[in-house]
Amino acid sequence: MRMEVRLFSNSSRPGVGLKPRRESQRPLLPQHARHCPVLEAGSALGFLVYPPLEPNESFHIEYQGDGRYQFIYCLSTPGGKWEAIFSVTVVLPVGSIGMMKEEVAFMNRQPSISRETAVSIARAFIVPEDLGTPPGAISLRGATNFQTPAGWDTVYTPIFNMIERPVAPMLVVRVETDWYPHETEFRYVLQPGEGIPGAYNLPIGQVFFVPREEITVRDCSEEELAAIRRSREEYFREKAALKVMTPYGLQYSPHYLRQSRSQKP
Repeated sequence: MRMEVRLFSNSSRPGVGLKPRRESQRPLLPQHARHCPVLEAGSALGFLVYPPLEPNESFHIEYQGDGRYQFIYCLSTPGGKWEAIFSVTVVLPVGSIGMMKEEVAFMNRQPSISRETAVSIARAFIVPEDLGTPPGAISLRGATNFQTPAGWDTVYTPIFNMIERPVAPMLVVRVETDWYPHETEFRYVLQPGEGIPGAYNLPIGQVFFVPREEITVRDCSEEELAAIRRSREEYFREKAALKVMTPYGLQYSPHYLRQSRSQKP
């Protein structure tokens, strides 16, 4: 029986952005990693989540240090180039005393939107109230939110197996989304001078779903250990007997993948 998770949109931009999807490939991994079924299964865990952007929109958020964050909103021109429309610089109070400031700057001398609209657009992509906790923290909003079945939680993580450097660390959270209407957020922590881009087809994080039921652990019995050893010996014997050569000269065994597929109905 399949588990059903219901989706609902970013409240500020309903219906905007790509739907969550599973993806086992990571383009920047080496070629031989694509023949590792356990790696691909790890990458495909849950769903990739995208920002609430249209194809002609993008943004960039940078931590400038000393409690300053700059959000830049861009649109693509008919010629395919990106043009900055406005920026919102958020300045946090020193020592958490005082008011947070939002400074808006327009790149066009005759802007087509108001300051209030620019701030509202920025808030559809980031959560200003979460900035600076801890220093450098920035919460990115997703295009899609999740409601899980009773007893199931949603875990919000960075994108698995993205190994190119530098990779900003992220605070992983687990939310009881069966009863709490959580708006999807991914909480990255940047160093001064670091930034995160946002694009229509660029995922900003990954989610997967876990049950809240209690888990007990115990040691294996001698009989269970003996069965595990026999199973392991049989597996490696069959794996060694099944080898495939790729077009670029890499030899690998598809035994694990075939066994995995045979377990599924």
